[in-house]
Formats: sequence, C-alpha cells, structure tokens
Amino acid sequence: MSTNSKIKSIVTIDAYEKIYCVLKDSKFKQLKRLAFNNSNFNAAYIHNKDLISTSIEVSKSIPLEDIQDIIEIKAYEELGLDQADEYIIRYAERESTSEERIFDVFIAEPNVLEERFGETVDETKFIDLLIPAPLLFRSIYTRDLLASEGVHLFLYFGNQDTFVSFYKNGKHLYSKSIEYSSAQMYDKYCEIAGNRVSEEEFFNILYTEGLRTIHSDYQQNLTKLFGEIFISINDIVIYARRAFDISKIDQVFIGGDRGTINGLDEYTNNYLGLHSSELNFNFNIETDDWHINQLHYMLLVAAIDYIDETDQKVNLTIFERAPAFHKRPSGQFIITTLLAISLGMAYPLYFLARSYINDATNLVLSKNEEALKAESDKYKQILGEKQKEIKVLDEKIGSLSKIYFSKEKTLTTIYDKKVNYRLKSELFYRFAQDISKFDVKIDQFMSDQDTYTISLLSKDDKEITKLIKHISDTYFDKINSIGIETIKKDQESELYNSVLKVELR
Repeated sequence: MSTNSKIKSIVTIDAYEKIYCVLKDSKFKQLKRLAFNNSNFNAAYIHNKDLISTSIEVSKSIPLEDIQDIIEIKAYEELGLDQADEYIIRYAERESTSEERIFDVFIAEPNVLEERFGETVDETKFIDLLIPAPLLFRSIYTRDLLASEGVHLFLYFGNQDTFVSFYKNGKHLYSKSIEYSSAQMYDKYCEIAGNRVSEEEFFNILYTEGLRTIHSDYQQNLTKLFGEIFISINDIVIYARRAFDISKIDQVFIGGDRGTINGLDEYTNNYLGLHSSELNFNFNIETDDWHINQLHYMLLVAAIDYIDETDQKVNLTIFERAPAFHKRPSGQFIITTLLAISLGMAYPLYFLARSYINDATNLVLSKNEEALKAESDKYKQILGEKQKEIKVLDEKIGSLSKIYFSKEKTLTTIYDKKVNYRLKSELFYRFAQDISKFDVKIDQFMSDQDTYTISLLSKDDKEITKLIKHISDTYFDKINSIGIETIKKDQESELYNSVLKVELR
C-alpha cells in the first residue's frame, strides 16, 4: 500500500464509540487514545442517521464549473432545506445517461459535525477525511474482494445507527437508516418482554447464541423483535426495487459493531427471499487485534485510496489541518515584513561597521589628524548620501506596501463577490410567476446594482395594487424597500401605468 511520504501513520476514528485504530509500520492495531501528530492522516466516518442524502440529476449541457452551484440549488429546492441555514454539501457522480449526469449528494449540518466530532478535534486538531458510513462498502470493491457486477445489499447493525445500503455494479445506490440500533433493540426487547432484563445478559445471548438460543423466553421475544426489524427492512427493499428499477438483488451481507447475530440468514430468506452472508472480508492487512470491526478496515482502505488519489471520495470534513506557515496569509505577511526590514537595515549596518573601522583608524593614525579629518568628512558625506538613499527606499517600500494592501483588498473583494454573491435568478423567476397570477404586464425592466425598476401595465389599477401588496408580503425578508409611483391611466390605450421600484437586500 503506497501512501504519501509525509504521512507516517493512518488513524481511523469511530468518534461515536470512541474506538481508534492506527496503521503504523504496516501493522494495524487499536489505539488507546488520540493525540495531535502532524504526520498522522486522520480519517473518520459519520453515521447515516446524521446525514441527509439524495440523488440529483444534472443536464450534461451544464458546464463543469457550474455543477456545484446547480447541485446546491437543487438540494435546497428538492429537500426543502432552510435557505437561512448553512449546510455542508458534497457529491460524487454515480452514473450518466445520454442526457443526464446522476450524482449522489450527502448533506450535513455544521452544528451536527461540531457536536459529533468536536471532542475528537480537540485532541487531534484536524480530521483529513470524514466519509459517510454507507460509502465505506466501496472499499470492498476497490480491493477486488467482491465482484462489482450485480446488486448487493449491506445490512449493518450499529450501536447507535443501523442502516441498509444498496450497491449496484460496485457503486453506491441508496442508503436508509432504521430505528433499530443496538440501544433501540434492547429497549424494544424489554418492551416486548414486559420487564427490564439485564442489558449485559441481553447482548451476551444475542451475540453468542443469537436467534437460535436455547432460552425459550429469549427465543420467543427475539423472534418477535427481529420479525419487526425485517418487516422494516423489507419495506426499504420494496421501495428500492421500485425507485431504482432493481430486478434482482444478488446477495445480502450482514455485519455489526458487536459482530454477527447467529440465525439472521433464516430471516433474510423468509422475509426478503434473499441469500445472506456474514460481512467479514479479508483485507490482507497485518494485525494482532482480531476484534477490530469491518468498518475500521473499510475506513482504512478508503483513507489509503484517498491519499493515493486512486478513488473519488465524498469528504464532509470541516476540520482541515492548518496549511504550512509560508502558505498562510499571516506567514506570508511576516516573511515579507522581515525581508523588508532586512533590506532596509542592510545599508545602515554596513556603513555603521565602516564607521567603527574609521574610528579605530583615527586612533592608530592620530599623528595624521588633518588627513584623517578630511577622510572622516568624506565618509560622513557618503553616509549622508546613503541615508538619503535609505529614505528613498523606505518611501518606495511604503508605496509598494500600499499597492500590496490595495491589491489584497481587491482580491478579497473579488473572492467575496465570486463566493458569496447570491444568485437572484430564483427570486426573479418567482417575481415573474407572481406577476403572471395578476392581470398585469411588464412594459420595461431596468436594474442598477440591487435596485430594479419595473414598468407595469394593467387594465385595472386594483390589480397593480394587489400585485405590490403580494410582493411586499411574500418577499419582506429578501427586499430592503419597495415603492411605486402614482398610477396613471393612458386615455388612448385605456391602460393603467405605474413604475415599481424594488431594492433587494
């Protein structure tokens, strides 16, 4: 496995269960605690339940540089995201048709990322790769551990999130969480049993004896519990078959944070009509820790592929490592300042040293006082000239500094316009839709910065008044002001004319 030469170790992080592993010196093992190390590559995964995911189709005619904006706009519209909130939106292309490109889109809220991974970042200072848990199964295909042809279903029972993922031809197709994490299964079992059983005993029986336990009371209650679980899974399978036109699911793989539950193969046959296998692939990674779960292995492979740039990954991290000192704006400013000071001090220091030499020479050659005085005057004159040159250079440095800060301000403004400029086409489109609802036509449309002047015509002046009131009530949070000149009636055309002026925020 080739990795970047600057990276000495890869750390895989389960921030939910606080379980960490490290690949160091070609050996994969558990890590007792996290610590900051700039030579580490830190990779973590985020549970499916903490994400919003969807697929978005984009026309092939859209230029590459506009795809991100289009996907973000569609995500806000199709998922009903709050326009006032900020979201982390990442995507990867799944497939394409003759006219459309289909992207898997994953969305996270910054406050959720801070809540889930804040404690981890306090210790590591950065997370290089934060990947959605359903995408980890991609590692099985990149290592050729499973043929990419066909449709596979992955069922993972997590301590805090249980989810189902569908893969078609080695690519992620659809994922869905179900309300049966380990903690929820325990609570549901107690509800079915009618009493609060020992949590330790419950999980011990579940993961050692499973659904084939010899304890009749446990067997009966577990049968009810997993009957409900697989009914939920079957609903998801039915939806996925219909939504993604899946004619056949070739294989089901079942795993979990605590291991495999004995007897689940019968449920996949009875409820889903599918054959299942244990999620336990040999990634050929040297380790002495047999109990490291499959998600850590898959996360490790995903991190290696991400470092080597051999596979595209959705990276939701907002906890990026600080850039090198010379690449930071503050570092560049300090370096520039030190260079300027060094250049400014070079001439004075040089001539100051010469002055000391002259003083020593004067002491030695005191008998030639008159000649030395003339020599001293000569050097004083040179020093004066050089000081003038230094002053000119200082002024030049000041001028260049002004130019530098002016250009920096210009670039900042350009960047702000490019990144933060908000699209108004959607608002204009809605304006046009609103106007079409009333018996009003547009005669002229003019714009100046964020102020727009619209000349309106209507057979009834009340329609113009209704339109203005509708716009004011509907878009009060998007406009600074709205005004209208006196409504006048043209005697020849029998039309009312008015000029609407709208100032956007």
